[in-house]
Order: sequence, then C-alpha cells, then structure tokens
Amino acid sequence: MTKITLTPHRLSPLSGEPAALERASLLAGAASPEEGVVAYHERTKHHFHRHAAAQGYMDWATQPDPFRRYGGAHLVRLPLPKAGRPLPYWQLYASPTVPPASLSLESVSLFFRYALSLTAWKQVGETQWPLRANPSSGNLHPTEGYAVLPALDRLGETAAVYHYAPREHALERRAVLPAKRWAELVAPFPDGSFLVGLSSVHWREAWKYGERAFRYCQHDVGHALACLSIAAAALGWKLVLLDGVSNSTLASLLGLDRDADFAAAEREEAELLVLITPDVSTPLATDSKPLTAHGGDVHWQGLANTLSPEHSAEWPVIDEVARATRHCESAPIQEDFSGFPSEDALFRTPVRQGLLSAEQAILGRRSAVAMDGSTAISLAAFFRMLARLIPTHERRSMPWDAIPWRPRIHLGLFVHSVDGLVPGLYALARDPDKVDILKAVMGSEFSWQRVPDCPPGLPLYLLQEGDCRALSSTVSCGQDIAGDGAFSLAMIADYRDSLATYGAAFYRNLFWEAGMVGQLLYLEAEEAGIRATGIGCYFDDPVHAAFGIGSCEWQSFYHFTVGAPVEDSRLSTLPAYNFQEER
Repeated sequence: MTKITLTPHRLSPLSGEPAALERASLLAGAASPEEGVVAYHERTKHHFHRHAAAQGYMDWATQPDPFRRYGGAHLVRLPLPKAGRPLPYWQLYASPTVPPASLSLESVSLFFRYALSLTAWKQVGETQWPLRANPSSGNLHPTEGYAVLPALDRLGETAAVYHYAPREHALERRAVLPAKRWAELVAPFPDGSFLVGLSSVHWREAWKYGERAFRYCQHDVGHALACLSIAAAALGWKLVLLDGVSNSTLASLLGLDRDADFAAAEREEAELLVLITPDVSTPLATDSKPLTAHGGDVHWQGLANTLSPEHSAEWPVIDEVARATRHCESAPIQEDFSGFPSEDALFRTPVRQGLLSAEQAILGRRSAVAMDGSTAISLAAFFRMLARLIPTHERRSMPWDAIPWRPRIHLGLFVHSVDGLVPGLYALARDPDKVDILKAVMGSEFSWQRVPDCPPGLPLYLLQEGDCRALSSTVSCGQDIAGDGAFSLAMIADYRDSLATYGAAFYRNLFWEAGMVGQLLYLEAEEAGIRATGIGCYFDDPVHAAFGIGSCEWQSFYHFTVGAPVEDSRLSTLPAYNFQEER
C-alpha cells in the first residue's frame, strides 16, 4: 500500500515564519483585535524546528492546585446520586423522550455529577490524581463551574451564586441574592430555569504549556460546554448558550471581578453563560436588563485560594489575547439550518439501541494513553460517530442545539483501520454548504470521491488512498497514538471568515466548537467499546500541508485519535468519592 507522506514541495510554502513574528514580544502593535488574534495564533504554532514558547520543563514546586476553593464560603454537600441509572446512552440524543426532572437538590446533584464531577482517582505508587467527567488538556483542568440557583430545599432559603467544588461534590455559596434580584435575573426565562457559568484559570495550563495555553483553555471550555449539555439532556432539560452576554457582565454575575476576593490568588477569566431550562418552547426575552449580582443588597462571601506558591514564568501574551477576544453585549447569533440533513438522513434509521447506559458512557469516559495499532472498527460505528457531529435541520440534535452558529469546524481524517473502508485521507464537511469551498481550499490533487454506502446526510469524502499512519503521527508532534488507532483527525476551522463575520471574540467560539466535537467523539468511542484522546500538540502548518491547505484562511484547531486502548497495568483505579451514597 502506498504511504502518504509530506513532500518537500508541498511543505515548503508553509514551513517558514515571518522574521517579524520571531522578534515580536507582545500583541500591542496590532491594529485591531482581529489582527491581535491572528498574531497570537501564528505566534503559538508548533513547527518542526521550533515549538511555541513554553518553559520546557516541569517545575513541580509550582504545580497548580487543581481545585479552587473559596475559604469562608458556606459549603453545601450534594447527595451523591445512586449508581445504576438505566437511561440508555442513545436516548440522550432522542429529544424529547426524557421527561424533565423537577428542580431539586437531587437533580442539581445529578446534573453536576454528569457534567463536572470527579469520576475516579488513579494511583501509581504513592502518587494519586483525579479524573473528571469533563476532559482536560494534560489533566490540568483550568475550567471552573458556577451556578446561579433559586431557593431550594436543603440548598438554601434564598437564591444564590454558587461555585462548584468537584473534589467535595459540593456547592460553595458565594453570594446570597434577595428575592427581587433573583426575579430580575430570571424574568426572561421559563419557570424552573437556572444559570451556569464557566471560567478559566489560565495559569493551570500555562504552567506546563506556556503561550499555547490559551488555546487549551478554550478547548476545555468546549469540552465542559458539551458536558453541561449532555448532563442537561440526561435530566430532560435543555441548554441554551447565552451568547449575547459579555465577559464583563459574566464576571460581575459570578463575582470574578471582585479584587478583594482574590488578593494574591490566580484570577479567573469569565468564559460563557448558559441557561439550563426544562422548556425551550417559550421564546426568551431579549430586552431584559444586563445580568448582574452586584449591589448593596447582594452579600458576597469567600476568599479564593492561591493555586501556586509562586509562578516560575509569566506569559503576558495570554492576557493580551484574552483581552482581544472578550465578548461585548450583542444580539444573539441567528443562522439558518434549513439545509442541514434530517436524523433519518444521517443514521438511515434512528439509533434505538447500544452497549451502554448514559451513566456508563459519561462516568466511564477515559482518555487513552496508547493505542494497540491493530484493532479495526466497523464501518457502521465509524459512520455513527461522524453522524453525531452533524447538526440536523430540526435543531434537535444535542449538543448542537445549544449553539446558534452553523458549524465552523470541519474534519480532515487519517483513516487507518475501518472495516470496509480503504485507508487514506478523508474529509468531512460538517456544514453541507461548505463542501465546494473545502474542495477549493484543499487543492486540486485530491479525488473527492463520495464514500460508498455512506448515509446520504453525511458529507464524507475520500481524498487520497494510502497508508497515512506515519504521516498522522508525524504531524501530531511525533506521537504514535495518532497512527496507532482506527483513525485520527484534524479539526480544520473556517478561521479568518469567522473573525471577519463575528469579530475577534469568535476565536474562543471556534475552540469551543472543536472541544464539543471532541467530547462527542469521546462518548461515541466509549459506546463503541474503544477509546479516544484529544491531541493538542501538533505541527500546525505541516497539518495544513497534509491536506493541501495553502491559505491562512483555514487553520487546524484540534486533533483527535480513536481506537483500541492499551491499558497501563501499573495504575490502580480508586472510587471518585468515599463518602456515603445516602445522607
């Protein structure tokens, strides 16, 4: 079988770097936020001859604490849900077959259990570390979760702003909201709704990954956003991204702009706010007052803990790209999905059976650390995984019903071992209207053959036959895991057009979408009896060259690999929580 390799003529136009980029130290000279984003993205690319700036070693003395706590805040432990909930995994996607749960301490507990909780502890020798429902680059977990909840029995007599503490599976009460303030906050929303916010601690990723850490933080926000949507679906609830809310408003609502509460502690960057609701049939009001939890009638409590005794390095470019990409108050995005396929066109017949329960898939999800290099997956499983990544025109396909923009992330696939499918390079256009554009972007050397027996709603194309295992490993920073699975992929973003259409802030959204794609691949791999792993380290421009992309308009934003894992027998697995299931 012919091996697909990177030839010098294909790589040469993309392998260089502008001299000005190497001399640049900050983004301050950019003429616009969009130019600042482009400068950051170019600056943080990995190249064969140079990786993005990072410390280059692990300073274990300054390793960040993976758990944020607010000292002095009242802690409400959530009752650990009983294991064994029988809801099938496939039913998460079959809206509206799960009846909405009533809002209670128990349902809030199950929501956070499935979204952001610990799922296990791993141990080797005397060393232990936790795993979580939401995956993270390097297992560093920069993402913090918050909730704004009404008065609930055994939670609190008044509405409040809470921080979720995953190690304790508990809510820390950060602020008590008077009844009038709560009524103003939820006036635009259906009864039984509440709010969840996400933030990032950039230092947790920068400690290991340096300047590229902002990218990884945004991946993790996308992972967490998908986890929130999946957890909501398991309870019969819906998630709606409140994309018109600014970062400054969110920081105010969650108390992240309170200097006195952080003192010397590492700050958190406000990321996104979502509505969790049992009812999306009622249109949401768009003329409500800005959300805020400030004022003399709001009482805050708790001081943030310091995560590292000192910072061995600082990466000011991360703060600059964060400022350049902050959202302003804006009208919600509205796009037309009428041309997207139906569920029947994606799956031929709706999926109504599977291997796992939702709980088994969500809490059993693991990142593979190695693949066996030989196990193939079935063509049906491959098609099903990819079909899950396509929104439907009915806008019912979770989690894609949560975000209002048409897909901006498309897939360049390295297929190694799929029964009935020739190995080689493939492309999946997640927006059917982008097929011709991708053909033009990826160049004329590819065949673009429609894959035989592919569901009619799945825009999957063979580009080039051949053994691409070495190529996929090479462009993924030489990591064997990219070539040893059944397939791996690059998530190719419609990058410059996104910035031109929606502004610099949409840079974050592109990574969120990529993280959501990754989270579904994680769960689909579990359902298929195999495993997946996100790959954040890849050589950006050589990836583009592999798929014939010579334009900077399109960029790779994330990699993934899927296959049969090789388990590390040295590791022991311990329960996530040791406190009693019933209280």
